[in-house]
Amino acid sequence: MARLKIAYIGAGGTRGVGTNAVFVHQAHNFKGSEIVLIDSDPSRLPLIKQLADKMAVEQGADLKFTIAKDLESGLTDCDAVLSSFRPGKFEARHLDESIPAKYGCIGNETQGAGGYFMALRSINAIKPICKAMKKRAKPGAILFNYTNPVNIVSQAVAEYTDVPVYSFCEGPIVFTKAFCWWHQEFGLDADKLDAVMIGLNHGGWSVKHLYDGKDFIPIIADIYEQRRRRGDPEKDLRLLKLAVMMNSLPAHYYDKYFFTEEMLAELAAKGTTRAEDIINDTPMYWQHYEEQAKTSAKSQLDPSRSRGGITEFELAIDAIDRVFNDRNVVMPVNMMNKGHLPDFPDDLVVEIPALVNKEGFTPWPLPLEQRRMPRQTLGLVKELGEYQYLAAKAAWKGDRLAGIQALCSNPLVRTLEKAEKMYDEMAHAHRKHLPRRLRK
Repeated sequence: MARLKIAYIGAGGTRGVGTNAVFVHQAHNFKGSEIVLIDSDPSRLPLIKQLADKMAVEQGADLKFTIAKDLESGLTDCDAVLSSFRPGKFEARHLDESIPAKYGCIGNETQGAGGYFMALRSINAIKPICKAMKKRAKPGAILFNYTNPVNIVSQAVAEYTDVPVYSFCEGPIVFTKAFCWWHQEFGLDADKLDAVMIGLNHGGWSVKHLYDGKDFIPIIADIYEQRRRRGDPEKDLRLLKLAVMMNSLPAHYYDKYFFTEEMLAELAAKGTTRAEDIINDTPMYWQHYEEQAKTSAKSQLDPSRSRGGITEFELAIDAIDRVFNDRNVVMPVNMMNKGHLPDFPDDLVVEIPALVNKEGFTPWPLPLEQRRMPRQTLGLVKELGEYQYLAAKAAWKGDRLAGIQALCSNPLVRTLEKAEKMYDEMAHAHRKHLPRRLRK
């Protein structure tokens, strides 16, 4: 098994404990490896390391967890870098969600104006990481990215550096299987669904959807009619209706594009942002982690008291294993298109199935009909692809004008006057995390 030095950037966040739990669970794949914990706010790293060490001892894991004194020392001689961080923490996410709402727009971690400003902050923070990787990491060290929005971050790094970068998300797996999980009462079994989703991160559609060898769409169309007739709430049927109408299983984020007015009304009625909800729960997470680190009993991480559960970023850790241990496994990956999907430019990062082994990431040779998106879905995805490219360019080297152009190209914004006013307000609110060239 591969003996590696893996730098984990963003290890001081609430998801850090769950990520380290995955490393411990997969320790047999990384015997003798060192996991270097790095964070711009290192205050929680001693606790996170203490709990990781405890879990490793309990499970007999041959892993060493260390805390980097700074970024460059943490990246020195590393084989792989796992990136997952949030510049400005959840307070910044609250701004991403609340400011767009003032303008009648959806703000979200990866979508709309909120996702755009998350991208600007994330890319500003990842630039020095890429520079330090080239200076300190082993030649060819790979950036395994989970920093959101993963598609725009990957686009920027792939376009403007020679750091090998691949981004990951469970979406193409869970977005399709969820249609079975939601409908177990109708006898659906997710293990019988054979689906392939392509497109952009959080912006894909299924190009294959067979249930027990048969077309899945007529099956869920019948379920939709049964649920509609019995009076299930409309909001609970949106994605099901969208799948039936578009003859394709959508990424769950498409509710924001096809039911925008309804979602804006619901967000306004809710009264709190998602970020505020998480901030309110954060003390509970840290209390649970402290209890588990200090107890002499065996660690028992409670998924309900752990941010995101206890299997965080498992797909990226799977990818590290599959590259360095030559596993030959197909998995969803965000990577440069280079002609694989003919509907999109070669220089656009797309989300596709790829074969992962010691040679790296190779697009899986889907038949042509599965490399073309359904025409009824394609227009919006192309718009999102152009926005992705412009957002990455503005974040990496643009000015205020480029920033406004990119924001205006987002389908959830579009109106020029609204885009300009919203851009200036959000750029000012996030000024501590943005380069001066992007601000007024």
